[in-house]
Amino acid sequence: MALVEQKATQKDGETPAQAGAAPAPPVPAVRPAPAAPAPSPKRRVWIWGAVALLGLGLGALAYSQLWLARPMPVGVEIAALAPVTRVLAVNGRIAAVLSVDVKSVVSGRLVDLAVAEGDQVTADQTLAQVDAAAQTALVRQAVAGLDAALVAQQKAVEAYDRSTSLGDTVARTVRETDAHAVQSAAQEVAHATAVLDQAQVVVQTYTIRAPVSGTVVELAAEQGQVVGPTIALLTLADLGDLVVEADVDEAYATQIAVDQPAVMQLAGETATRNGHVSFVSTRVDEATGGLTIKMAFDTPVKAPLGLTVTANIVVDSRDAALSIPRTAMQTTAGGASVFVVLDGAAHIRPVTVVDWPAARLIVTAGLAEGDAVIADATGITDGQAVAVGTP
Repeated sequence: MALVEQKATQKDGETPAQAGAAPAPPVPAVRPAPAAPAPSPKRRVWIWGAVALLGLGLGALAYSQLWLARPMPVGVEIAALAPVTRVLAVNGRIAAVLSVDVKSVVSGRLVDLAVAEGDQVTADQTLAQVDAAAQTALVRQAVAGLDAALVAQQKAVEAYDRSTSLGDTVARTVRETDAHAVQSAAQEVAHATAVLDQAQVVVQTYTIRAPVSGTVVELAAEQGQVVGPTIALLTLADLGDLVVEADVDEAYATQIAVDQPAVMQLAGETATRNGHVSFVSTRVDEATGGLTIKMAFDTPVKAPLGLTVTANIVVDSRDAALSIPRTAMQTTAGGASVFVVLDGAAHIRPVTVVDWPAARLIVTAGLAEGDAVIADATGITDGQAVAVGTP
C-alpha cells in the first residue's frame, strides 16, 4: 500500500487550526520582577553611623599626621657653672654619749630600790639592795673560822716558846714539832683571812651602786623581783652630752667621714642646729646593709633620748660645677646620657655624673657651658624635632 502525504494549505486569513495544522504550544505569561524592598529606618541609621565613624577616623589620621609633623615642645636648662653642694639626708635618733645598763652581778631577790626614773645620781651612790642574808651568814662563818685560826696560832706560838725556853731539857724532835705547828697555824690564819676577805667582797656585790654619774633614764626592775646578771635593772645616761645616731646605706658608706658638716632638725622644731659627723663605724651591718654613724652638736642641746632627728650631711661642696635635673638624665646599658638641643632637634649626649640620691646631679664630663639641656628626657628620641618653649 502506498502512503500518500497530505499537506494542509493555509489560506490567507485562516488560523493554523482552521487550516488543519497542529495548534502552537501555549506561551507562558511574563511577570514583572519584584521591586527591591526599601531599607528600614534602623538600617539607615547604621549606614550613616558607619560613614560618620569612617569620616572621623580619616580626620583623626590626617590630624595626627599634621601633629607628628610638628616639633615637640620641650623645656631646657642652659648649662652654667655654679656653686653646688652634695648633701646626704639621713634620719637618726637622740642618744647619750655615755649610757650604762646597770645589772646585778649576783642572783637574788631585790629587797630595796632606792631610785626612780628621772633621778640624778652620782658615782658610787647606792641604787638597790639584793637580799644578802645567806652571804652575810658566810661572812660570820668566815669570821669565826679566822678567830679559831688565830687562837690555834696563839697556842702553837706559846708551845714553841715554852719548848725553846727549856733548852736541852726538851727533846729536839719536840722543838721541831712545835716549830712546824707554828708554821701550820700561820697558814691556817692566812687561809681564814682570805676566806673572810672573799666573803666580805661578795657581800658588797649585793649592794648595787652607780658605776657613773648620770640620770636614771629607764627603770626596768621593781622591789621584790628576782634579779640576776642577765637582767638590766636600770639605765644611767649623761644627758649633758647628746649625739644623733643614724645608719647610712652601704652604697654611700665610703663617702662619709668624720668632721663633715651636718645640719640637724629635731622633731617638733622648725629651727635647725649645726653639727658634724663625730663617729663612723668601721663595719657594715651584714643584716641591714647599714653603716652606723654619730653626729655631735656644735652647741649642747637638751632633748629626750630616742627623739627623731633629720640630718643633712654635707658630703661635697664645689664652688663651680655643672649640674642637671635628675629628670634630664636617662640611663641605658651604655651609661648615662642627656639630650641637648641643636638646630631644632634633640641630640643624645653621653655624660658622666656623680650619682647621688638628690634631685640634681653633678656632671663631671660630657657637657659644656651654654649647652641647652632638655630638662625632662621622657619620650625624647635622638634626632627628634623639638621646639624650645613652644606652648
